[in-house]
Amino acid sequence: MDDSPRLTSEEQAIDSLITIAVEAWRFKRVFERLLAKADAGETKRYQNQFDWFMRQVEGSLAKAGLKVVIVEGQAFDPGVAVTPLNIEDFDESEDLIIDQMLEPIIMGPEGLIKTGTATLRSADK
Repeated sequence: MDDSPRLTSEEQAIDSLITIAVEAWRFKRVFERLLAKADAGETKRYQNQFDWFMRQVEGSLAKAGLKVVIVEGQAFDPGVAVTPLNIEDFDESEDLIIDQMLEPIIMGPEGLIKTGTATLRSADK
């Protein structure tokens, strides 16, 4: 028998929306790299279409009271809602910067919904 808590249909819908938003955000990163290699004449049209898609995703999140938060370039401290994948590469005394977000933070009306994932770099670089 499954001991995991059962989600209501509203909770399932929110969870699905969060999953779609995270995957859309990931795809955006890949798509931007692809556009950088594309013919300049085609880039604008594809970028506009994708921007429209991302506005739809963000609008759906907003209707549910959710928001994607990106903290790249900000100072890292243990209170930031990211799981750093490479924290063990640094000394405890080093000042660190959030270098790259691998998954975004998702915030809701009452606070943190989903912790992001990131890599760090030394602030000295």
